[in-house]
Amino acid sequence: MRIDSKGLDFIKSFEGFRSNKYVCPGGYATIGYGHLVRADNPLNEISQQEAEELLIQDVTLAEAAIVRLIYIPLNHGQHTALTSFVFNLGAGTLQRSCLRRLINRGDHDDVRSELMRWVWAGGRKLSGLVRRRQAEGRLYDSQ
Repeated sequence: MRIDSKGLDFIKSFEGFRSNKYVCPGGYATIGYGHLVRADNPLNEISQQEAEELLIQDVTLAEAAIVRLIYIPLNHGQHTALTSFVFNLGAGTLQRSCLRRLINRGDHDDVRSELMRWVWAGGRKLSGLVRRRQAEGRLYDSQ
């Protein structure tokens, strides 16, 4: 399953576009739509088109992690919600999480509450992450 344009727009709505490198609330150098700037590919400024290309690359990596870590079939909403989660927090977070265990057991009723554990960055509870996890929960329960 692949994320569609609505799913990309979902992620973009929470990430926002920044053409210049900035430090996100989690303390990471970031650019575009939440793309992590790495030492081997230092970016300081990009266009919106370049940011969208990076977003698609990053989402593809997130989707590959979901395929590797989630053993049960997902519907479209579940896939999109998890792609957003992994894009935002990384594959390692999903791999080590209770969220993954719940999903792989088919315990979908508790996914919303488990998502709400992931609203902290830099030692602070962020309202933007609360809104994002709530939206991911609604999306996970849809379709």
